[in-house]
Amino acid sequence: MSYKLFVGSLAWGTTEDSLKDAFSKVGKVESVAVIKDRNTGRSRGFGFVEMSTEEEGKKAVAELNGKDLDGRQIVVNEARPREDNGGRGNFGGNS
Repeated sequence: MSYKLFVGSLAWGTTEDSLKDAFSKVGKVESVAVIKDRNTGRSRGFGFVEMSTEEEGKKAVAELNGKDLDGRQIVVNEARPREDNGGRGNFGGNS
């Protein structure tokens, strides 16, 4: 079963290829996504990496969290499931 990781504090120039290269040194990478702004196409500074096993995912967290990638110290931790806000946006008011 694969293990999905959140990767934060990415440099603006970090690409999916450079992210995959960094994580491939720790284990088998199933997928990589650098999240981009839909209007500008510019990186939003975070992404997700899916490792092939939980063991490799935990190894990636241990070895890569706080390490330098493209001139920035990245944050690596287990991705949490997305919270469903009911499609109401996140603007306060009655929930």
